[in-house]
Amino acid sequence: MRVGVVGCGLMGAGIAEVCARAGQDVIVVESTQERVDAGRDRIVSSLQRAQSKGKIEAAQPAIDRIRLTDDLNQLEDRELVIEAVVEHEPTKLDLFTRLDQVVKASDAILATNTSSIPVMKLATATQRPANVVGIHFFNPVPVLSLVEIVPSLLTSPETTRRAQDFAEQSLGKHAIRSPDRAGFIVNALLVPFILSAVRMVESGFATAEDVDEGLVRGAAHPQGPLRLADLIGLDTTAAIAQSLYAEFKEPLFAPPPLLNRMVEAGLLGRKSGRGFYEY
Repeated sequence: MRVGVVGCGLMGAGIAEVCARAGQDVIVVESTQERVDAGRDRIVSSLQRAQSKGKIEAAQPAIDRIRLTDDLNQLEDRELVIEAVVEHEPTKLDLFTRLDQVVKASDAILATNTSSIPVMKLATATQRPANVVGIHFFNPVPVLSLVEIVPSLLTSPETTRRAQDFAEQSLGKHAIRSPDRAGFIVNALLVPFILSAVRMVESGFATAEDVDEGLVRGAAHPQGPLRLADLIGLDTTAAIAQSLYAEFKEPLFAPPPLLNRMVEAGLLGRKSGRGFYEY
């Protein structure tokens, strides 16, 4: 399949990598040449690490299947385009309007990797809402096997089936279906849990280290909720929380002030070098 990926941050690079490793022809679009270069370095480094650890036989074949560009028009022949840009609704809406004009095939799937924005909103920014679906990967994409397939009320059954077949048969992922509600399945459960951990630290009830050690050693979690928040990105965590609160109006879904202040300060977790921990 001819796959397009828009955005080459942690998620976009991971999506492009797993598609290339699965033999797909991949074009990745970023907004500037500088970001194209950074995205290429991210993908190549990840594939070379996978080779050095014996997870793949050779990195070069997958690298050769990926082309990177700053020209969105290069996606015109794609059969599937996966959006993985910043979790900002106006940005995503503008992108889907542009993709609708660029991608030529009438049956092409326009997918979003959003973790919080309703798929319906993005679908109605196009003239083909039946072809728009959520394909939500989890970070790190090459490691975690789960994908959430999220049809909107306007997504056709054929689009949903094709999206699930792509995730399972082409990429070897395990797909679950979620209704088009804020947070979908995983984040609707996970993010309130993370927010509770943030409130513990904010109130002085416990340190970040003790919260995380408690969950790792006492509940057998692979990592604590605050280290996980740093991995997800505190800006992304806050955006999902805001979406959950907007939809359900539950106070426990609202992002705590500490989380908002950290985002405003640029303390976003691993990607900025500092969040609840330093990296």
